[in-house]
Amino acid sequence: MTLLIISPDYASHLYPLAAIGQAWRDHGHRVVVTTGPATAPIVRSFDYEHVPLSLGKGSNPGTIRAEQQPKGEDDVLRGFFDATRAGMIETLAFQARARLHDLMWQPVRTARRVLDIVAEVQPDEIVVDHLAFSARLALRSAGIDSIDMVLGHPTALPLPAFGELYGYPSAWPRAFSPSDHQLDELRELCSRVSASFTAEWNHALAELDPALPPSREAFAEHGDFLVFNYPAELVPEERREILPPHTFIGSSLRPEQPDAAVQRWLDASAEPFVYVSFGSFLSVRSDVLRKIVEALRLLGVRAAIAHGSSDVDSLGELPADWLVQEFLPQVTLLERAAGAVSHGGNNSVTEALSFGTPLVVLPFSTDQFAGAEALERAGLAEVLAPNEATVPELQEAIASMLARRPPRRMLPEALADSRRSAEAAYGARQVVRA
Repeated sequence: MTLLIISPDYASHLYPLAAIGQAWRDHGHRVVVTTGPATAPIVRSFDYEHVPLSLGKGSNPGTIRAEQQPKGEDDVLRGFFDATRAGMIETLAFQARARLHDLMWQPVRTARRVLDIVAEVQPDEIVVDHLAFSARLALRSAGIDSIDMVLGHPTALPLPAFGELYGYPSAWPRAFSPSDHQLDELRELCSRVSASFTAEWNHALAELDPALPPSREAFAEHGDFLVFNYPAELVPEERREILPPHTFIGSSLRPEQPDAAVQRWLDASAEPFVYVSFGSFLSVRSDVLRKIVEALRLLGVRAAIAHGSSDVDSLGELPADWLVQEFLPQVTLLERAAGAVSHGGNNSVTEALSFGTPLVVLPFSTDQFAGAEALERAGLAEVLAPNEATVPELQEAIASMLARRPPRRMLPEALADSRRSAEAAYGARQVVRA
């Protein structure tokens, strides 16, 4: 049996998708990953076969920098970073306007390339990133079944029956209080984006197969079986009940290569530490990272900080016993950390929950607001607005996080290790196949 994994050229997407492939390989199956050149080394690190595929102009090998993007994409990325400094509404509006122009990159050409790869690889099963729109368009046009893996908050697949709209947060944490006028304008913009995307989807679909009926709401399109990289307990039961065939696996924990320097740091002291990361995109916000560094330093707490694209010198005074690197093995550190400070990305949140690691979340964009609200409501995180949070407020939130009893593990059967979460997706799919 052959499994084909289709991923955008972004490390944060490829890691959980590639981890899912372990179960297939453990059962003796072949695993092939089609993605772009930036993440090809990650594919090789899993010892999978790689087939080149570009699903967009941008890429991210693990830490994204505007100057490393193609012309045009660099300006879009800088515009996004500037929007995060202006605030949540400005960020969401910027992202929505960007989607008006480039949601599916060369959709027909890309879709045909995907179908060529499918014909070449001859997979028995396909796992596709839900946000790989052109790839899912290809599979839809050819009537090819797939496992549709939703990374991020489950509202990345909006349910019109719930009044959900792609790009419009379904809920807000208490630290954010947009006005009714701002929300109305944002919703109107997201509605226009949804209509534009649906028209673009239908135009490409008609070119690929004129006999197929058009979509009424393209953002609500999905594969025949859904895998949510998210804990079911954080999703309202009434929403789960109306989903198409699916499973929630909690977290697709990836195996990490041993890092001798990190292991020495972990072994050097039994003192608790806080892990800090803003992921591959938002690590550019050195101004917020600097406030977190100051809060941790004043609290006298050890820290492991992945500074990403921020210049380490911009973070201020760093104690000698801290672990500070551009990139750190996140799963390894979250398993041992007393707490974590995050932007609320899907990987950092679900991986922290898998180890019962308390969180302080500072959401910046997209579905991070809805995800942070779910964590706050469940008592699993302290949530602050990154632009407004002061050093004393961060001190208080981190101290509160460290003082609380560790939250219960979410879905322990699925989250105990990467193999179990991969098996959850594999096993559920085999039941559907039967």
